[in-house]
Order: sequence, then structure tokens, then C-alpha cells
Amino acid sequence: MSTSPPSYYQRHVFFCLNERASGEDCCAQHGAQKAFDRCKAKVKAAGLAGPGQVRVNKAGCLDRCAAGPVAVVYPEAVWYSYVDEDDIDEIVESHLKHGKVVERLLTPPHLGR
Repeated sequence: MSTSPPSYYQRHVFFCLNERASGEDCCAQHGAQKAFDRCKAKVKAAGLAGPGQVRVNKAGCLDRCAAGPVAVVYPEAVWYSYVDEDDIDEIVESHLKHGKVVERLLTPPHLGR
């Protein structure tokens, strides 16, 4: 029986920052960069950043455009749709700091591209 080595990060957050040249609706048009910057700063200020803790990353299209802007937290594979800084603060405080999923921000499972 083999055991998996511990993950390098406890949680890894990916923010879709995709911008569509065609003018189609995309996360970049809905404040995704600002939300990414806020999350990264809040994680760092809370002392949660780094190996064994939390990593916040930019991502290209995550193919959930209809629910955008979106971010996903691994290893739990929890998808969030957010609208403002308060939502980002709640994700950091509740999920990233205390491991409690923010139910009200969950991306509806049927929403894709």
C-alpha cells in the first residue's frame, strides 16, 4: 500500500483572468484581476502564503464563463463565483484560513461556458 506524499501547498487557488479578444463575456471584464490581487494580498497579510500553506495563482480560461468571475480552490475542487472584495475576504477568512467552504458563493454546478 502506497501513501501519497504531502502536497506542497495545503490549498491552491486559481483565479480565471482570461480575456477574450472577440469581445465575448469573460472573467477579465468582471474585475478578476482586482479580485486576484486582493486575494493574494489578504493571504500574504494573514500569514497564509507559502509552502505548506496557500498559493494564489492566475489562470487562463477555466471554462466556467457563464458563472464568472470564478476561482477554484484545490485540493477540494471548490468553485466560487464572486462579485466584490467582501466575497474575496470571506473566502480567505472562511475557507483558506479555517477550512470552511463559503456555501453562498459556490458556483452552480450546471454553469459552464
